[in-house]
Amino acid sequence: MTQEISLSAPDITEAEIQAVVEVMRTPRLSLGPRVPEFEQAFVDRLGVRHAVACNSGTSALHLIWRAMEIGAGDEVITTSFSFIASSNSIMFERGRPVFVDVDPDTWQIDHRQIEAAITPRTRAIMPVDVFGSIPDMDAIGAIARRHKLRVLEDSCEALGSTYKGRKAGTLADAAAFGFYPNKQITTGEGGMIVTDDDTIALRCRSMRNQGRDPDAGWLAHARLGFNYRLPDINCAIGVVQMRRLEEILSRRARVAEWYIERLRDERRVRLQKIPADVHMSWFVFVVRLSDDYSQADRDRIMEALRSRGIGCNNYFTPIHLQPFYGEAFGCHAGDLPRTEALAGRTIALPFHNGLTEGDVERVVREFRRLL
Repeated sequence: MTQEISLSAPDITEAEIQAVVEVMRTPRLSLGPRVPEFEQAFVDRLGVRHAVACNSGTSALHLIWRAMEIGAGDEVITTSFSFIASSNSIMFERGRPVFVDVDPDTWQIDHRQIEAAITPRTRAIMPVDVFGSIPDMDAIGAIARRHKLRVLEDSCEALGSTYKGRKAGTLADAAAFGFYPNKQITTGEGGMIVTDDDTIALRCRSMRNQGRDPDAGWLAHARLGFNYRLPDINCAIGVVQMRRLEEILSRRARVAEWYIERLRDERRVRLQKIPADVHMSWFVFVVRLSDDYSQADRDRIMEALRSRGIGCNNYFTPIHLQPFYGEAFGCHAGDLPRTEALAGRTIALPFHNGLTEGDVERVVREFRRLL
């Protein structure tokens, strides 16, 4: 029987398992020493002043918006070609995501369309580091400065990427990372806020812990907060994963190169263009079918791949076409033609460090047969 090839899988070794066991043998399963140790690993890696661990990338985004005082009716310009949590986090605070289209080659937010979307209610811009690449952050930053806007970088998919030699997560007022099991590193579930802004860090650190200030008592709550804490069990995994980060990223890059070698000359698909000034940390490996294919063709190909034991998925369904976004903001098909043309033709192929070159060869062979 042919072995199934999964779409994603975490890279977990005995070291991570032992780190969890060590925590389980202590009385400090949460709010213990592994939390600041994991946070310090990010401070050291990125060179930022602050890192605040929380229980998901979604929570990280939410806390940053609250710390930036984004509220009811405030507009945030962003991309619809992203996982829905990025825009949902704005809605949590009753803000309004304002979508602009993508660059058709890089698949990133098209910075050339941002300025036309600015209104008197615009308060911020949220670029998303889609699939581990990075949009033109210098251009976005210049727009933000001209219009006195905040910038939140959604780096949940980009740990290890760089833009003009600067690390993903350091290119805005604050940034969020996520650690779901398909990400570059995982803590099972988890997220991290990074910033050089002392006020954002203080507010986020308080709000993730029920509104407590760092030096206040357990029953003293300075502000409205949440239980967005990341337990020591999860942080212990993250500490080991960060120690292994270069190894993990290198192995992911090797798998990506196996795919690129086999698909770069395939005229029926397009690969995401990685700008020359971006070093890509691979989150997923996504291909775009040419315009000769419809969304129905894409769906047929995915169904056939799955029937052959090959995991795959569409990445992403445009956020503005999710039903409740249409209800809330009047979004419609046709609003973002580039995003819609891209999203209707993308396929994420199996991508993780457990793949062999033979696995990639099999995936590409079966994929080509179905084109």
